[in-house]
Amino acid sequence: MKKIMSLLLLVSLSFFISCGGKEEKKEEKETMKIGTQKTEKVEDSNTVNVALTGNDMMQYDKNEIKVKAGQEVTLTLRHVGKLDKKVMGHNFVLLMQGVNMQEFGIKASEAGEATDWIPEDGKEVIAHTKMLGGGESTSITFTAPAAGTYDFICSFPGHVAMMKGKFIVE
Repeated sequence: MKKIMSLLLLVSLSFFISCGGKEEKKEEKETMKIGTQKTEKVEDSNTVNVALTGNDMMQYDKNEIKVKAGQEVTLTLRHVGKLDKKVMGHNFVLLMQGVNMQEFGIKASEAGEATDWIPEDGKEVIAHTKMLGGGESTSITFTAPAAGTYDFICSFPGHVAMMKGKFIVE
């Protein structure tokens, strides 16, 4: 008898919960007075926001970024992986034109963690982020260089082979 009462109580309770609490959705309509117009947000053509991610598979989500010469670029790098920066650190390094990526990668490895894997005080670098571990993100703002094609890489040891792309300035 106790089992039947408990079962009956449970069924009644679940029926009550499933039927109750429904709210009627009200359709919201946008009203506009005659003689008015919507204004759209106008972006400043001299600024651009760029989002880039790196993962635990040593990959960026983009291998090409396009901007205009002289634009103020805000680049946000997110490490979407889970590994620590001592094991799978990622950064964004925009190299000056003519810099050999592989040679830079060797110099970065020799520079070590103390310099955040940026050799020679960044003399061959236009801009770079700090090194990130899994789940971290950072942003940098810099002025896009003169028109041309530049290389971007991750300077963590060994990553330059896979984590690279073209930064195209129009």
